[in-house]
Amino acid sequence: MKLLTPDPGLLIWTLLAFLIVFFILAKFGWPAILKGLKEREEGIADAIASAERIKGEMAQLKNENEALLAKAREERAAMIKEAKETADKMVADAKAKAKAEYDRIVTDAQQAITQQKNAALTDVKNKVGTLVIEVAEKVLRRELADKTQQENYIKDLTNAVKLN
Repeated sequence: MKLLTPDPGLLIWTLLAFLIVFFILAKFGWPAILKGLKEREEGIADAIASAERIKGEMAQLKNENEALLAKAREERAAMIKEAKETADKMVADAKAKAKAEYDRIVTDAQQAITQQKNAALTDVKNKVGTLVIEVAEKVLRRELADKTQQENYIKDLTNAVKLN
């Protein structure tokens, strides 16, 4: 039962050792420990504040990125619209050029037809003139004395020549 009832001398020496350790720790240990805890607390608070600040900056960057994406989409849409307008204008210009070329070709063809028609008419007139001269020669070769015979001969010749 000695373990349950300590000796009074042991109790005094244990108390004295405890008080000495307590005073040494109170004088040198506790201030250092409290200082370390306070620094750690400040470091954690700074880290939390820094994390909050970075979180705010990230939210701001996210908003800026979304704004830039929206602006890029608008620019892309404007560029696509401009490209479509340019393509439509090019198609319209090509159609207008093709129409002008078509009109020019038709006009040239009509002029060529008119020239060929006039040339053909001139040729027909020349042939008619030649035929008239030939008829006149033939009439003159025949007897000029009989007027009725001359008129009948001219009628026969004109009926023989068929112009279209």
